[in-house]
Amino acid sequence: MKKNYKRTLIITCMVTLLPMLAGILLWDKLPDTIATHFGSDNTANGWSSKPFAVFGLPLFLAAAQLFSFFLISADPKKKNINEKFFTWILWIIPAVSCVTCLSCYGIALGMKINIGTCMYILGGAMFILIGNYMHKVKQNYTVGIKLPWTLNSEENWNRTHRMASWLWIIAGIILILNSFLRIDWILIAAILLSVVIPIGYSYMLFRKGI
Repeated sequence: MKKNYKRTLIITCMVTLLPMLAGILLWDKLPDTIATHFGSDNTANGWSSKPFAVFGLPLFLAAAQLFSFFLISADPKKKNINEKFFTWILWIIPAVSCVTCLSCYGIALGMKINIGTCMYILGGAMFILIGNYMHKVKQNYTVGIKLPWTLNSEENWNRTHRMASWLWIIAGIILILNSFLRIDWILIAAILLSVVIPIGYSYMLFRKGI
């Protein structure tokens, strides 16, 4: 485990917990119940207590960050994971924590925030980022399209990830565009594009003996 990863882990965990500080500063202004889940029409359909929204959600996300880090670090083939890609992965949860928690605070305080649009843009950016590095990731057990035939064949892994790389970038662009259209089936189509097609392509290569 490299020292720069440890430093990045500490910084990203601090950023993940940053909404707690904002919540404490806004404590007296925030209502006792805060909307923390929203439907596709941006209408709140799930609420949490103020303590859980301010402390519980960031702590849960920080725990998920630690789990993800140690899971990848324990991978016997972690050297095959592109270093920049690993670093970017560590910034995904902090970004989600800040965007979601701070948006919930703002909505609770009466601000007009379209959290659906924010999440589509954030999700699309993540897809583009992951797609940009996916073709550089070699065989490993925690990151990438891990299937019996991709793990068994290096050629299958490389071809599948080269193709998936472009699909994830395209899916990310679609998600960002859909942040303005807000059409549910487009979200489903983007997910199918980025997940189902690479799996099918990988299996086709396997059937051909690759």
